[in-house]
Amino acid sequence: MFKDMLITRLRFFSSLLVFFAFFMNFFALGEATAEERAFSRAVDSPELEWGPCPAFMPEGCAIAVLQGDPAKPNADVFFRLAGNTTAKRHWHTSAERMVLISGELHIDFDGQEPVVLKPGTYAYGPAKLPHTAACKSEDPCVLFIAFEEPVDAIPLEVP
Repeated sequence: MFKDMLITRLRFFSSLLVFFAFFMNFFALGEATAEERAFSRAVDSPELEWGPCPAFMPEGCAIAVLQGDPAKPNADVFFRLAGNTTAKRHWHTSAERMVLISGELHIDFDGQEPVVLKPGTYAYGPAKLPHTAACKSEDPCVLFIAFEEPVDAIPLEVP
């Protein structure tokens, strides 16, 4: 009987330890690390570092990394296309999740009707689907893009 009581108590305390460990891990998941802080950026934020687009893109094109490493999965960028310019036909290894911030952007995905984006419009572009993008406004078009895979743009010759 003493042995049964001892086993019951050991099971109880083991269960209690497992519960305590789970409880502590549950709350630890919500804690941000020193490297991972919440932040926000506006298009005209002085913290943004605008860099050049790939060479096949039109003059005035620029990219600013908002979050992540563009060479790794899950990076977010602002893509700026000068007014009245067109990004030649290209594709991306990654799917793109986009929201137009400013301007009017026309995207022509192969095999689909063209899409017209105005500020606040969301668009999804599947991975490897060729497309062109034309900024039809006088002012630059700024597009927020969330990439699932590393950021790239592969140019295609116009058929």
